[in-house]
Amino acid sequence: MSLYRLFLVDDEEEIREGIIRKISWEKLGFVIVGDAANGRDALETIEQLEPDVLMTDIRMPYMDGLELTRCIHQKYPSMKVLIFSGYDDFEYAKQAIKLGVTEYILKPVNVEELSQILTKVRENLDEEIRQRRDLDRLRKSYRESLPILRELFLNELVSGKVRASQIPEKLTEYGIDLAAARKWIAAVISVEANDAAGFTDFHQKELAMISVSALIEDNLKNWFRFALFRSTEGLALLITIDGENTQTGLIDQLGDICKECRKILEITVTIGIGHSCQSLDEALTSYRSALDALGYKAIVGTGETIYINDVEPVSRGNLQFDRKDEDDLIAAVKFGSRREIEGVIHRLIARMDDAKVHIRQHQLYMLSILNILMQMVQQYGLEESEIFAAGLQYMDVQQLIRRGEEYEKWTVEIAFRISERLNRERDNTSKRAILDARKYIQENYQNPDLSVEMICRELHMSQAYFSTLFRKETGQTYIAYLTELRLDRAVELLNTTDDKTYVIAQKVGYQEQNYFSYVFKKRYGMSPTKYRGMQKRE
Repeated sequence: MSLYRLFLVDDEEEIREGIIRKISWEKLGFVIVGDAANGRDALETIEQLEPDVLMTDIRMPYMDGLELTRCIHQKYPSMKVLIFSGYDDFEYAKQAIKLGVTEYILKPVNVEELSQILTKVRENLDEEIRQRRDLDRLRKSYRESLPILRELFLNELVSGKVRASQIPEKLTEYGIDLAAARKWIAAVISVEANDAAGFTDFHQKELAMISVSALIEDNLKNWFRFALFRSTEGLALLITIDGENTQTGLIDQLGDICKECRKILEITVTIGIGHSCQSLDEALTSYRSALDALGYKAIVGTGETIYINDVEPVSRGNLQFDRKDEDDLIAAVKFGSRREIEGVIHRLIARMDDAKVHIRQHQLYMLSILNILMQMVQQYGLEESEIFAAGLQYMDVQQLIRRGEEYEKWTVEIAFRISERLNRERDNTSKRAILDARKYIQENYQNPDLSVEMICRELHMSQAYFSTLFRKETGQTYIAYLTELRLDRAVELLNTTDDKTYVIAQKVGYQEQNYFSYVFKKRYGMSPTKYRGMQKRE
């Protein structure tokens, strides 16, 4: 394995150099990637270097080891922390343990003892990585959880919670053979175990469910492609109609299953069969209608199939753009690729081919699709002239609606223009947010308590997103930007005023003169007093 990265923090330079020099780091499996004299400097550098292990003194100026550990565990919970201290103080040890430090080491640091501790830390890191990389274990775990994942997916599918674009990938991933059919039908199975059959308690009723499932599998597997799974309402089926199969043949087969359950298993089984659907992302509709069919068993009777078309009048004159269609279209336009936008719009428009309705209902349906896009233009304040062709009139839209193929191409272009503008607006919003952040920092840099939390409250933004966005837009971390700004202002004051160093420190946001001098010297290679003296000599 490659060497683990270690970062060292101690306010005494001699101690840092001694530890670095005396330990055979590579033999122990480590490399020193950096060091710092205090917690504040360490935090900024750690963000850039991303070490695996932090080794820090407990007492340091500006930010001690315990406070540094708190910050590290919040931002980098997997980083190992070793704290060493010259103070054999039970309170320190207690706080360190509460913070979850890996080791608490007393100074003076013994090379042999520290080497043993580092060896143990390396072994723990090796083991963690081995576990994460243990593909056989992961594969076994995945195989064991696959039936649960498969069942969760099927339940989400019949609940309308899966996007159309995700369905083919998930079917392949979970080994569910339901793709590429002429149509699909959902069925819901009600298992009513009879006391006479001996199924009197929960476990026995579970056995009844297993027995029925096995019988269904045996009866359908040679004739249909299907998925049988547990849903909140009991057993459920999703079945394909393709090849030589017919809907009538399926209903007959399910009727035979009801009879066999009663005859062989002595279990009463009633099966509700829903409307067929033309695509799997419409499984919700079929599943709900299967539940509706099952609801008629009090009227029709139990122990047989109940097909929704037999108990409710079939409406072939219904072509509706429902809430799910609206959500799918909006999601594709806001977050999808051009291909996903084309797929959703094509599916919506293709539905009209199967609907036996008057032409006027076709036109109303197409207007519903267009209306959603127009609402998005208004909701997000987009320029209509950029989205729609200049001078577009209602009569032009009517003409497009009468020519279905042209309408589909035109609608895809409109949706894609909206998508492009929204993506551009998101980028502009990010840039504006960082401009506002920089302005806020410039107006408040004198406040020693200025923090990411304060800025994020002002911008109504999460700290994690702000940190990522700030670095992306400025090329700097927030701390680096604030430090640079404060030091630039300090230089201005040194050049233009006779203020004492401690006064300038306070004016640029440093409460402690010593820390200000330390940061200043780190950047300019000299103290503020010496810098001012050199400027005056020039």
